[in-house]
Amino acid sequence: MDAEEIEISCADGIRLGGHLWPCREPATAVVIINAATGVAARFYHAYARFLAAHGFHAITYDYRGIGQSRPETLKGVAFRWRDWGERDFDAVLQFAAEHFPQSPVLVVGHSIGGFLPGYAARAPRIRRMLTIGAQYAYWPDYRPAKRLRYLLKWHLVMPALAMTLGYFPGRRLGWLEDLPKGVALEWAFRGRRIERGYTPHEASDLRSRFSAVAAEILAVSVTDDDFATPSAMRRAASYYDGATVEKVMLKPEDAGGSEIGHFDLFRSRHENGFWLDTLLWLREGVNPWPHRRFD
Repeated sequence: MDAEEIEISCADGIRLGGHLWPCREPATAVVIINAATGVAARFYHAYARFLAAHGFHAITYDYRGIGQSRPETLKGVAFRWRDWGERDFDAVLQFAAEHFPQSPVLVVGHSIGGFLPGYAARAPRIRRMLTIGAQYAYWPDYRPAKRLRYLLKWHLVMPALAMTLGYFPGRRLGWLEDLPKGVALEWAFRGRRIERGYTPHEASDLRSRFSAVAAEILAVSVTDDDFATPSAMRRAASYYDGATVEKVMLKPEDAGGSEIGHFDLFRSRHENGFWLDTLLWLREGVNPWPHRRFD
């Protein structure tokens, strides 16, 4: 299935690069794929192609500062997670509404991409969400065996480099993509509550936007995911208090492997297993793993 390059205009004038994976048959819905922090949209292209072959229009895109949406220089650019949700994802929702006005809107969100939708004013349009490893990197929620390592890496080294260089040079270090300074610092210092540092009015407005999301949400993680632990999943899901949320914790053997971690479920080796299972949720709203439900 061939993809079409698209450009998405945000309300503040920023233009995002992305791809549309059209379904050739009458589509069940349009699926927006939200990436993890520091992961280019191309990582999700195989899954988008799979969705297009199974009855969905699929949209992949890069957040401002990443991949096809990266400016000439990142030094001193102040893009934040908040902008990725309030401006970028909201603009993609508008793009979907304009191009597929009769199609339900679904979201597949990986890591922070499964949490960001609540920032967007247009998020009440979402009918159903599948989140994979969704959380917002509050370090005490990391898996205990790796907690100290990730605290040093992402919450000390990353912000120190970002403040020194004006951006985070992730690619040079082999630590995902380069990140805008604002995103790196928000990841490093956000704390227990995502609205930390907001004014009371901003915090109230943010919570109201999350509460306005009435989608069905299936939140999935794996027992060997160092980031999306049960406590991290509960923390993120608690913001969606107007939605119906089911939380599932798979074991690696459920996805046909001995190790899965935070990234592996989007690799094409899962096309005939986990990816097929996700269609049951996206098409019908049926949890394929009821025996792995918790809470």
